[in-house]
Amino acid sequence: MHGGETGQLDALAETLSTADQAGFLKVPPFPGSKPALFASAGGRADIDDAEVDRIVERLAELRVGGTCWGAQPEVPEIPYVLVHVRGREARAKALLQLPQGQATVSTETLPAPFDPWHVVRGASTAIVDADDELALIATAAGVPVRPVGEGRFRQLAGGDRSALRDAFRPLLVQRFTSPFGEEVLDFAEAAELCGFWRRLIDSNRDISAAVGFAHWKRETVAPLLWAGSEVPFRSSVPDAKRGDHVAVWKTRTDADVLARLERSGAELIEVEDGFIRSAGLGADCVPPLSIIVDRAGVYFDPSRSSDLERILENGPFPSDLLERARELRQVIVESGLSKYGSGGTSAHQRPPDRRKILVPGQVEDDRSVMTGGAGLTNFELLRRVRAAAPDAYILYKPHPDIEAGHRKGRIEERECLALADEIVRTESISAVLEVVDELHVNTSLAGFEALLREKPVTTYGVPFYAGWGLTSDLGPVPPRRTARRSLDELTAGALLLYPRYLDPVTKLPCPPEILVNRLSQLDYPRSGALIMLRRLQGQLKRRVAAVREMVSR
Repeated sequence: MHGGETGQLDALAETLSTADQAGFLKVPPFPGSKPALFASAGGRADIDDAEVDRIVERLAELRVGGTCWGAQPEVPEIPYVLVHVRGREARAKALLQLPQGQATVSTETLPAPFDPWHVVRGASTAIVDADDELALIATAAGVPVRPVGEGRFRQLAGGDRSALRDAFRPLLVQRFTSPFGEEVLDFAEAAELCGFWRRLIDSNRDISAAVGFAHWKRETVAPLLWAGSEVPFRSSVPDAKRGDHVAVWKTRTDADVLARLERSGAELIEVEDGFIRSAGLGADCVPPLSIIVDRAGVYFDPSRSSDLERILENGPFPSDLLERARELRQVIVESGLSKYGSGGTSAHQRPPDRRKILVPGQVEDDRSVMTGGAGLTNFELLRRVRAAAPDAYILYKPHPDIEAGHRKGRIEERECLALADEIVRTESISAVLEVVDELHVNTSLAGFEALLREKPVTTYGVPFYAGWGLTSDLGPVPPRRTARRSLDELTAGALLLYPRYLDPVTKLPCPPEILVNRLSQLDYPRSGALIMLRRLQGQLKRRVAAVREMVSR
């Protein structure tokens, strides 16, 4: 890591770092994240009763406030009395006042921290210390409260709506600072951000193990798979059984381990790199800042449906989501972002009077090529493009992992230039996209990036973006893809609804707009001892391959 780049990140992180977490709405302690100032005094004071009611109702829908990332222990199926009282004597007195045989849950027996919204959901009554925010949460959830002692929530005993408003109003006039920058949020906006984190946490709660995750990936993947406790990374799960949910990075999982998991009947949840990955190569051990977590299949395998395919097929795509997608696409294009970071403009001149086609190479043993690539090698793809466009100026860009010497799919330069007019090695994919007229791809994500820039795309395999009316498709697109989507709908599904993103500064899960902003403005670290070692390994592989080729001649 270069010293200047490190200092740039640390300086930005330092401005966001503090430890005030005393408010009702809290930033969950995601693994590796930096504590951030959230709630403070000085917010709005002109909140009328109707707005208070709307905010409280929304708060109950989102189920945020308190330690909402906490454990969710089993509670009785029948209505029960929840007892949350400090002090042995006070607690014993409260329990003695209950009818004989009454089902009870005492929080002293629950793991700490626990999810307060979970433990109140089945309660018929909550006996709570009058100064504890659990009284506020129970009342917001519609559970009658019996406060014990004196405190700020004593007035909630009657369940009166005005008392609930009075209890909430001091919280609602707080101001909040977004942990991702200096943006000031009101209570409602802060609650929505907490709801975003809560939905992510809840989606991970059933994951019993995570297999196939390289150690260098875990730091950035852990916050995105976190469910309130340590992410259960494993090298194997010998005791997996039907009903378990195991997150799997299949390409990095031993074949025997994967076979045992499949035989066990456990549900396998596929995890892969997202479409805005980082500013470096996975082969160089640059960890991803975006992942996809797919419970139905995986986006690049057209043999079965995936969560992304279902999103694109079924929607819905409300107008506010499409507006976000349009704005995100504009920022991506203007900043020159691609899967592996940002790039500048092309310095090379190409013939202005010839149709320019970019053909991106792919790793030939990559799962996306093996499952959706229609059996095409890079050379065969290039040959087919030349046959279809004999007069075009064809640019061939080898995949960066192949250029780094790590993966399969290299075309010898002499053979490549017999079909292509130019081999693009040093220019970024985003820079080349600006100067070509169209793309011809197998399953490459470059085709999606070209669509974002409104370039025509012809597909020979079956990438996730084929079959929706936006591409010319020569591959066997599944007939189940019946919907016709706009570019903004495709963008919304593929970038807003499907992946998960991590802010490299705060190490907090974030919306894609935050990561796009970071990658477009920060020179994110691209080097280090591990990366340099991987590149040296790639160079050695290329030299060995060259020697073998000479010997074979």
